[in-house]
Amino acid sequence: MPTSELMPIGVFAQRSGLTASALRFYADSGLLPPADVDPATGYRYYSPDQLPRATGLRRLRAIAMPLTTVASVLDAGPEEASRLIDAHVAHVLGDAAAVRQKAARIKSSLADAPGLTIAVLKGPVLADAIEQILTATARDPGMPVLAGLRFEATGEVVTLTATDRYRLSTRTLVPGQAAATTWAATVDGDDLRAAVGEIRRSALVRVDATPGGIRLRAAGREDRYCRLLPEEFPDHRLMLASLPEVTTRVTVSRALLLRALEEHPGERIALCVSGRGVHVLTADGECPDLPLPATVTGPPWRAPAAEGSPPMDDPGRAPGYSVRVSAFATAARISAERRDASSV
Repeated sequence: MPTSELMPIGVFAQRSGLTASALRFYADSGLLPPADVDPATGYRYYSPDQLPRATGLRRLRAIAMPLTTVASVLDAGPEEASRLIDAHVAHVLGDAAAVRQKAARIKSSLADAPGLTIAVLKGPVLADAIEQILTATARDPGMPVLAGLRFEATGEVVTLTATDRYRLSTRTLVPGQAAATTWAATVDGDDLRAAVGEIRRSALVRVDATPGGIRLRAAGREDRYCRLLPEEFPDHRLMLASLPEVTTRVTVSRALLLRALEEHPGERIALCVSGRGVHVLTADGECPDLPLPATVTGPPWRAPAAEGSPPMDDPGRAPGYSVRVSAFATAARISAERRDASSV
């Protein structure tokens, strides 16, 4: 290349966004050697063709990518480069989560007062409840509290709740050891999700409240610390209180209901309740001959199976009815509420 087309290191630094000292470092490491070096002065020159590599190098280093990985990305094709970048991001996020957990433990240990025990629960039961309720969380930059799980403890029960403002999931647990006081806060969902494995492998888990979070303690295992979210949790009780009066209640085996739903061929589903039990309607809207055994209180009702009928995750829009499904350890309760035509 003619010397007139080469750029001194200062000009190349300005055009690439890299400092002259960084260019010298990358030249010495072999990532970006200069196009020419003056043998008399040692001054370095770069070609315009090196700008794309220099820009890519700068961007990769800006996301804290190690030099060895940077070299592999710069020399790889688009598909392999994308894979290497994704792997690096996953590694960084994993390290960040670990650092966050360690920092939370350190902050927890700084408090002078010991943690307040708010519940002692069976580990597998608590793990199942957390996983169930977290399905109703959401990631909303404008409302970070929606990614959390509301934890409310009284002397008799522990209630877990989550909502994304469109769905609501709640579950009540009976602790093995009653707490002496009431306590309520919103716990970071990601921290709980990361702790579920340890919780499930523990026979009993003691939940201690600290000023900034909860500490999950189990015999023979390292404590897990979950942060609290400071934002105000949505008033879910107001939404529950606004529901109309229940007219029909059905209690059915959760295992049988789940099996029927899994075996249903359609994307949408409707239910028919009679004195004999619960029917899961077929695609043509007909009830099967054998209903699911259930305890029914109140008059029969039927949500017609028709094209365009709502999915079960939005049953409140079924014509004339609002349907609530509550899951328990071995049973599910379905509550049907008649609504005024004006509310449909």
